[in-house]
Order: sequence, then C-alpha cells, then structure tokens
Amino acid sequence: MVNIFKKWIVELGAAGQAATVLAWVAVVVILALLAILSNYIVKKLLLKIVAFLIRKSKTNWDDALLERKVFDRLSHIAPALVVYFAAPVFTPVAGILERLSIVYMIVVGVLVIDAFLNAVVDVYRSFEISKQKPIKGYVQVAKVIIVVLFTISALAVLMDRSPILLLSGFGAMTAVILLVFKDSILGLVASIQLSANDMVRIGDWIEMPKYGADGDVIDITLNTVKVQNWDKTITTIPSYSLISDSFKNWRGMADSGGRRIKRPVMIDITSIRLCTDEMLDRFEKFMLIAEYVKSKRTEVAEYNVSKKIDTSELINGRRLTNIGTFRAYVAAYLRAHPKIHNDMTFLVRQLPPGEHGLPLEIYVFSNDQEWANYEAIQADIFDHILAVLPMFDLRIFQQPTGSDFRALSSDREIPA
Repeated sequence: MVNIFKKWIVELGAAGQAATVLAWVAVVVILALLAILSNYIVKKLLLKIVAFLIRKSKTNWDDALLERKVFDRLSHIAPALVVYFAAPVFTPVAGILERLSIVYMIVVGVLVIDAFLNAVVDVYRSFEISKQKPIKGYVQVAKVIIVVLFTISALAVLMDRSPILLLSGFGAMTAVILLVFKDSILGLVASIQLSANDMVRIGDWIEMPKYGADGDVIDITLNTVKVQNWDKTITTIPSYSLISDSFKNWRGMADSGGRRIKRPVMIDITSIRLCTDEMLDRFEKFMLIAEYVKSKRTEVAEYNVSKKIDTSELINGRRLTNIGTFRAYVAAYLRAHPKIHNDMTFLVRQLPPGEHGLPLEIYVFSNDQEWANYEAIQADIFDHILAVLPMFDLRIFQQPTGSDFRALSSDREIPA
C-alpha cells in the first residue's frame, strides 16, 4: 500500500525521498481515520442499538451491564483491531504495532472484566441474600488475580516472550507480593471469616468504640467495612479489625422483635414506709392495682388473725409497704401498656440501695424497634412513673440544689 501511494505521489511530481515520507504519512492518516471511523460506528450505531434493546428487555441484569458501561468499554477494541490487522502494511514496524495493539486490547479486556464484575455485584445486591452473604470482597480478590495475570500477559507480549518464562520467576517475587498485598491478604482472610461465621451483614447496626463507629453497615469490601454513623458521618474499619477486636452487633435485637428498656428510678429511702389503712383505702381506688390491693389486704389480715398478732402497732405482723405496692403498680402499668412486649423478659426489680437511694429498675422490651419511637415510648413510661410516684407517698432521690439550700436557709431566718 505504501508503494501504491508513493507511485501516485511521484506521478504528482514529488521527489523520491519526499514521496516516500508523504506516502507513509498518507497511510498513517488513512489508518488513523479508519480507527476513528470504526470507533464512531461502534459507539454511535452499535452501542445505541444495544442500549435500545436492553431498555426494552424485562430483565434487570442487562441494565446493570449498561449502567456499568461494559459495552462502552468493549467498543474500544474496535480501533485496536483495525490497527492490528493493518499492521502488516507497515512492514518495518509491523511487529511492534501488532504487539502494542494486543497490549491495548488486554488493557481494554481488564477494564471490561472490571465493569462486568461490578455489574455482577450490583445484580447480586438486588437479592435479599446479599445482606447475609456479601460477595464484594471475593470479587475484589478476583480482580486482583485478573490484573496480575493480564499484566504478566501484557509484559510477555511486549517482550515477545512466553508467559511461562515470566511465571517461572514469579516464585522469587512471592515475598515482595506478600508485603505489597499484605492488607489485601488480611482482608481476604477476614472477609472469609466474617462471611462464614455470619458476623456482620450489610444493614447491621454495629458499635466499635475503638474506631468511633456506631451505626449501620453500608458496605463490605475486601479491605474495609463502611459504617454510616447516626450523625451521618462515615467510619471505615479494616476488615481484619472485626476479627481481631471486639465489636457489638445489634442484629440480635432487630431479629428478636423487641428493644430493651433498662433504666432505674432512684427512690428516696426516707420516704419508704409501711402502709396504713388510710393509705390502702386510697390505693384501692387505683384501677390497675385495685384487685391486687384487695387480695393482699385480705391475705395479710387472715395471716395476722391466724397468728393472733396485735395489729395496733404497724410493726407487728405482716404489712404492705408503699414501695412494694408501687412496684406492683408499675408492673401492672407496664403489662397494660400496648407498646411493651409481654412475651420477652419482664422485670420490675429492686437493686441494692446506695448513696443515691433505692434503685427500682425497669427491665422490659418495647415492641417497636424504631429508634425515635423507642425513645418516645421510654420517655412516656418514665414520665408517668415519675408523675405518680408521690401518690404512693414516695419521693424521687436527687442531689440538693441551690433552691433546696435557699429554702433551708429561709426557714431558719430569725425575724428581726
């Protein structure tokens, strides 16, 4: 072809050396135009036809291929094929052009496979099982292997040597590779353990104070686990840290159908006393514990009569207490609460008294796990408990405040 152009240029009146140069320039320009034309035809015609057919199809997996630009990257092979098949025209550099074309096609092949694997991950994430068994880490391992193999192939093509010769020296580089890919290897091992032991899934709420993580897992990769905290910041945790360090996963709570409410009310010990008949008469008017108070009064009275106990003094025999009656009221109130899960652990218990009074702990589960709803339920319960506490002649314990000291000092003022 060069000779044809050279002859044509000589006929137009060009000199011998100049004709040769112009002939080569003409061939290069024509080759470039053919490569550009092939790329244009593929992108503007074939890709549009493929995109149209994909959008008309009812399946979703081909949409992922289109979004990840698999076909767009594949179209770059067209100009490389033009250069490869036209290389024999450039006799002096035909071998170099062929090898460069092949290397370019290898690079395009890596990019196409990368986009294809990303599309596979996108399609897999559309299934529910992806939250339990994420595959992104394994896909990243496959990408690393593919890049290594294709790089060796590209080097073999450039050096015009067999890939086997390059692989034979690969063993000597093992130590270097282990050092370079240390994090990836650790991440691979961690990903396998996390997946095999079902330790963490996408969507799990985890806490890891060491890394400041407290929120939902949004991504699991070969090297990292991304957590979106409740303040919308993103914390990135190395995958192997979830194996080597401790973290809390709230999935069990989410799967249980309830969310724990565990909080004490501190009772002023000086307000605890035995119930008088007047107090019990008043307590019988409280609907939630009316039957409880009646049955307990009858039970206590029968016991005291059977033991011939002098009940003129409160200390003699069995007596109800205001703290015990209040505890029964709280339990009845929670049992009747529509937002409390009655099939899970249900406790209203006393903890050992201390310098802050007697802790009366509420240990129950709400049947609504939504954070905002849960906090509202918890607040409503303790609003009610704190409000009815004085009706049982009990006081909440709190440290003295400035107003307490001012009230005390005003009571002790001596009139002038």
